[in-house]
This record gives sequence, C-alpha cells and structure tokens, in this order.
Amino acid sequence: MSDVINNKAQHRYELAVEGHLATEHYKLDGNVITFEHTDVPKELGGKGIGSKLVQGALDQVRAAGLKLIPQCPFVKAWIDKHPDYADLVTT
Repeated sequence: MSDVINNKAQHRYELAVEGHLATEHYKLDGNVITFEHTDVPKELGGKGIGSKLVQGALDQVRAAGLKLIPQCPFVKAWIDKHPDYADLVTT
C-alpha cells in the first residue's frame, strides 16, 4: 500500500515523511495528466523519497486509466530508468 495521497484540491500528489511533505504537482486535462514539478524538501534529499513519490503517483495514474505527460525532468528521468511505466506516457 502506497503512502502517496492524491490531493485533488491542491492538484498534487503528496508523501509525508518525517514531518516534511514531498509533492508532485500536476495539471489534469480530460484523461491526460501532466506532471509539472516535483518538490522534495532538502531534509529528505538522498533518501529515495522522490522516487517513492513518483512511483506511488504513477501507480495511481495507471489505476485511474490516465495517460501522462512527464513535463517534470525528474519524472521523465525516473520513467527512463523504469521502462515498465513508459506505456503511461503520451504526447
């Protein structure tokens, strides 16, 4: 079970860790979601939190039947390293 929460009111996926909040900001247009920016507090840097956040968010994107535009360089790089998520990407 993922700890990643979709905060639809704020248009972001969230992962709370050690009193800090990592976020993946998105824009939804129909059945296409654009990941715009990943924000991991410096206190959580180097702990794999960004990767856990992206994977949890992408699992929810897949479950919802959405397609993804990885505008965020971090998300694009993560998908490049995990090709089993490449089927979510659209242009």
